[in-house]
Amino acid sequence: QVQLMESGGGSVQPGGSLILSCRASGIHLDYNTMAWFRQAPGKEREGVACLASRYATPYYKDSVKGRFIIDRDSARNILSLQLTNLRPEDTAVYYCAADRAEWGDCPLTSPDYWGQGLQVTVSS
Repeated sequence: QVQLMESGGGSVQPGGSLILSCRASGIHLDYNTMAWFRQAPGKEREGVACLASRYATPYYKDSVKGRFIIDRDSARNILSLQLTNLRPEDTAVYYCAADRAEWGDCPLTSPDYWGQGLQVTVSS
């Protein structure tokens, strides 16, 4: 059984930083494509960052390039997303997602597994 357990999130002022974490079980981050999505109020869910197999180059949505960093801890099977220089438009529920297939690619368009979601609020 695959589970994605998220932690982190919260409220920060513009320019602030947060770290989101996603502990995976039932799959391994070195082989399965993993991604972070977000959904803002009244908007569709969108992919923001993706990390394919162990040696792949991370993929980022243009609006978060240079501000967000996706990374994996292979030993603990944890996917992280560092959010820096946050803007009000980054406010959303953030989801960890994974592909069932191994050795896939980014961007991840149709994840098979989802985390429960984390609220990130950027406001002064």
